Amino acid sequence: MNTTTGSPLCARVATALGATDSSVRLQAALAAGSHPDAGLLEVLVERCAVEPDFFVRDMLSWALARLPPDATLPRIRQELGSERAQARSQALHTLTKIDDRRAWAWITRDLLRDADDEVARTAWRAAVRLAPEDEKRGLADELIRHLGRGDRDVQRSLSRALVDLGTVIEPALEEAAASPDPAVAAHARATEVILRDPEAGFHAAIDDAKRVVALGPQRAAPAAPATMATATAAEEEEIAGC
Repeated sequence: MNTTTGSPLCARVATALGATDSSVRLQAALAAGSHPDAGLLEVLVERCAVEPDFFVRDMLSWALARLPPDATLPRIRQELGSERAQARSQALHTLTKIDDRRAWAWITRDLLRDADDEVARTAWRAAVRLAPEDEKRGLADELIRHLGRGDRDVQRSLSRALVDLGTVIEPALEEAAASPDPAVAAHARATEVILRDPEAGFHAAIDDAKRVVALGPQRAAPAAPATMATATAAEEEEIAGC
């Protein structure tokens, strides 16, 4: 890690960010954000790429967001092209914390289609947050193509990203619900449920959608639950972190 910094505080923070104890690293990241210093930019960015603890990474992104965007954004942009998946993912997450619309153009199709699920799902969230109104229809069309991808956590992230785009997703979602691919059709139907009722739990929605796709709407109707379960605690935690 680069420890070339301009003040005693920067030097202490840089050293602490390399500590074995995650609580020490968390306190160091908190100190960096509480006392923003551009001299810590490189150290914070470098640590984001290798930090194993989720809470420390989130604090690092917060610390970076406290620095002047004109200095921080160009360096974050470099990380989007990193060979390390965590560097790309954390850079995207940091862009959502900075929330500067200039970064929208940097969320490329390659990032949205990244082979690493964590990078892709972070790119989806970042794109939805930063997209201008007149770009949301095109973004919806791009995100729809990922329906059925990955495990349930990945699919839940995509559904939440699509729902956050609003009603602009409805035409593409309706078409996807009729897909001959059962995984795509079920994921689209589950997303329609969440669009109508944002409090609906994804796991219940996807299970019900799979039953409808497998049996057909007429045969599945009698077995459908009277009400859709609300979001689980795990789902609420993810929604809050997006």
